[in-house]
Formats: sequence, structure tokens, C-alpha cells
Amino acid sequence: MTVQHETFISKYKDILEKELSASIHKLNAPQALKGAMLYSLTAGGKRIRPILLFAAIDAYEKNPEKGLSTACALEMIHTYSLIHDDLPCMDDDDLRRGKPTNHKIFGEALAILAGDGLLTYSFQLIAEDEHLDHHQKIWLMKMLSTCAGPEGMVGGQVADIQAENQELHLKELEYIHNHKTGRLLTYSIIAGAKIAGATEDELDLFEKFSRHLGLAFQISDDILDVIGDEKITGKRIGSDIEKKKSTYPSLLSLEGAKEHLAHHIHEAKETLSKTNLKTDLLQYLTDVVAGRDR
Repeated sequence: MTVQHETFISKYKDILEKELSASIHKLNAPQALKGAMLYSLTAGGKRIRPILLFAAIDAYEKNPEKGLSTACALEMIHTYSLIHDDLPCMDDDDLRRGKPTNHKIFGEALAILAGDGLLTYSFQLIAEDEHLDHHQKIWLMKMLSTCAGPEGMVGGQVADIQAENQELHLKELEYIHNHKTGRLLTYSIIAGAKIAGATEDELDLFEKFSRHLGLAFQISDDILDVIGDEKITGKRIGSDIEKKKSTYPSLLSLEGAKEHLAHHIHEAKETLSKTNLKTDLLQYLTDVVAGRDR
């Protein structure tokens, strides 16, 4: 089944890449802004969030391309957050996805505006999507603003900043990651399910699955910050230690973090099995998250 799953991922990643580029090129906007937006948007990346969205639609045996505009919007939100994260006033990183960060190429002002452009354009993409009805559009935009805003990713980022140089308890660390990273992963899954016509019970199960997946993703990220290969990850190894941030390895030890990772992967798969849908691709992607090297 692995070949079949990798073929799916490759196919829809290619479709996504083409649509991301086309969506920026067609904008009636200053070329400098479009260039800065494209630089980070097309700099590679795993595209885990859009692929999860496509996989959730596939679980209903519907055409994943129905979620293409929402997948692009999701990746734009994620990319804007990375641009702003890398700024000197935030994480002050020089490298992202193996390339100089946006502000290193375009300057801080244009980097901020490129992020702003990606954030706001994402909602336009959903609003203009002819494959969605009005109820779906309203739900998708409301949920995206919740998951990406003060109650989600942005709130998690603030909590993360405030946690620097502090020793956190595990529950506090999980709060940060459930919001900073997890809420957009949750959106990936439930948005795809909603587009495919999920029931409320199914949405609840997918949300529970995504919470475990999101924590697994972040634990894996923390582990990579300790033992990863900078040439593979495209990020500076040990940056969390330099900033004296609490991480799963620092709180639980490296082996404890690996055990915690295995627990959340198990719970994620158990929850998926309760949906009674075709979730083999989502099961496979759960393993990819657990064993990723970047």
C-alpha cells in the first residue's frame, strides 16, 4: 500500500504546487510583493497540512481536488506564520527550508507585508471557490479564523514567547503546541471532512484524531531539534536549547519523549478506526509524522 499512498501524495502535492504559484501570479498586486510571497510559498516544505486535507476527503472516496482552494489557503496561512516567526523580533532565524529566510532576502518591511498578504488572500481563495456552497464557505472561513487566530495559532505563539526562559509543566507545553501547531493540523483534517460531507459525529472523531496527531507532530519536531540533521531538516539544530525553551525531551528525557510520541500515534490510529471510513491513507500519514526526518 505504501506505493499507492506515495503516488497519491506525489500527485496532489504537484497539483497543489501548480495552484499555489498560479494563484499568486494572477494577483493584480505590486511585483515586489508577489515576489516575496512566492519566495516563501514555493520554497519547498512538506505540505503536510494540505495533504492531510486531501486525505480526509479521500476517506469519503470523493475527489480531493474539491478541496484545492482550501488547501492553498491553509498552506498560505502556514507560510505567513513562518515568515513572521523568522523575523528578528520573533525567533530571529536566518534559515528556513534550507534557504535564507524571507526578511534576509527582501527586508523586514516587505517580509511582514508578504505575510499579511498571504494571510488575507487565503480567505479570498475560499470565498471565491465555485466548488463550495455558501454554508461550506462560511464554516470553512470561520473555522480557519478560529484555528489560525487568537484562540488558535496566534494565541499559541504568544504563549510560546512568554514561556521562553521558563520551565513549564507538561500540560502547559501541550497547551502551547495544541494551539501553535495543533490547531492548523486540526483544521486540515476537519476542513477536508467537512468538504466531503462529514456528519457531526465524524467531525468530532476527526478532531480528536487531529489533537493526537498534532502533539505527535510537535514531539517529533522537538526530538529532531536534538538529534536531527541540519542538512535534511533545513533548520538550525539546537535552537530550542539556545532559547532555553521547554521541550518534550527537556521535560521527559529523549527516551521519554519517544514514548510519548508512540502513545499519541497509537491513540490517533485508534480514533481513526472508529470512523468506519476508508482511512488507510490517514493511517499511513500518521506513521509518516511519527518517523519523519525533517
